[in-house]
Amino acid sequence: MKINFNGSPNPTMGVELELQVLDHETKNLTSGARQIIERSEKNSNLKPELIQSTIELCTDVCSDISAVRTELLERLAKLFKVCDDLGYELACAGTHPFAKWEEQEITPKDRYYKLIDRCQWPARRLMIFGLHVHVGVPNGEKAIAVFNALSSYLPHLLALSASSPFFNGRETGLASTRVKVFETLPTAGLPYRLLNWAEFQRFMTTLVNAKAIESVQEVWWDVRPHPGFGTIELRVCDGLPSLDEIVALSALIQALVVWLCEKYDEGEYLSFPRHWVIRENKWRASRWSIDAEIIIDDEGNLKPLAEDIHELLETLAPVAKRLGGYNEMMGVKEILRHGPSFKRQQKIYKETGDYKQVMEVLIKELREHKIVPV
Repeated sequence: MKINFNGSPNPTMGVELELQVLDHETKNLTSGARQIIERSEKNSNLKPELIQSTIELCTDVCSDISAVRTELLERLAKLFKVCDDLGYELACAGTHPFAKWEEQEITPKDRYYKLIDRCQWPARRLMIFGLHVHVGVPNGEKAIAVFNALSSYLPHLLALSASSPFFNGRETGLASTRVKVFETLPTAGLPYRLLNWAEFQRFMTTLVNAKAIESVQEVWWDVRPHPGFGTIELRVCDGLPSLDEIVALSALIQALVVWLCEKYDEGEYLSFPRHWVIRENKWRASRWSIDAEIIIDDEGNLKPLAEDIHELLETLAPVAKRLGGYNEMMGVKEILRHGPSFKRQQKIYKETGDYKQVMEVLIKELREHKIVPV
């Protein structure tokens, strides 16, 4: 099966937010997505998701991070207006603290019914919310090389975005519960290493012919090439509560992809750790976030993840400046200073013992576009 990669000559961006639809009074998840979409403008870039308490907000193809921020600001403002009229609230975090997955209603679409029928319990538990960032790359061969190399940085992105310490009314002990829930699907989690674009086509051919998947839409890796869009899509991040955090992580991702593309163009070998190192480092990021120590070599030597993030920001600074996203990317330091969302949520719950208070702050952060210090 031949798959064309519709390459992009420029590192354009697209961002997708999976938002929680909440009851105004209880702050619990509620099945309002279809009503919100029906009430919104036709070109509002809103999409339904598996459960009816999730709504996806997308940008168009954006030339730079400034355009991403502008589009998200405008579209969130319109979405808030519709939700206010209908009596809903919105939040963005990897999980909801006290909602029950058993109570979530499935969106009536064949695609979702097939997913539930095939995967059963793992799919029914997908009461999770993420941030997806697309960056344009020129061709499939480069996309595969960069896709492989990005596996080294998945722990960094996961740690910074970690926002899901609670699930189904319990504290899990994890910084990101969302990724552990998602990993139970057969085509989710860490990607396979691929030799080249031909091997990606072989992978797709095998699974499509075996009726395991119908398209790349059902390959939910933490990072994947997206042939139709001509992008590399980073999917490892938990949903981030504020626009400042969303923009900071998106700018970091764009700079990281461009930096790796440039190394590839210069003939440099894009190395990456052994698979078992990547797996362990991802686990550590999901457990301890920026407080983790990650493995940096085959001898098992360790390095603080937060230190490695600071060094990565310094490395990417010249690229981010050329892309016009330096100031936005430096917003990552604010996440490091205040702590990722999971820490802020844990602090609120420890002080109040009330999940509803956690949701109040998450709602405020999305409304005000910035981190609310706690």
